[in-house]
Amino acid sequence: MPVLALLSAVFVVGVEQTLQWKYGATGVIGLLLLTIGIKAKSPAVSSIGAVVLALLVSGPAL
Repeated sequence: MPVLALLSAVFVVGVEQTLQWKYGATGVIGLLLLTIGIKAKSPAVSSIGAVVLALLVSGPAL
């Protein structure tokens, strides 16, 4: 169990650092909103986070 927790923590930190490096603070805020919305079972908050991340990813294409 501790190995699984360690691996998941390393993965989460890696994803967060990649988002911060590539998309800045807005990417971290979007990920935070998405995570909080999922944990709180709030569709509105998780949807806002997902939209923020989608706009960041598709921004150059628009």
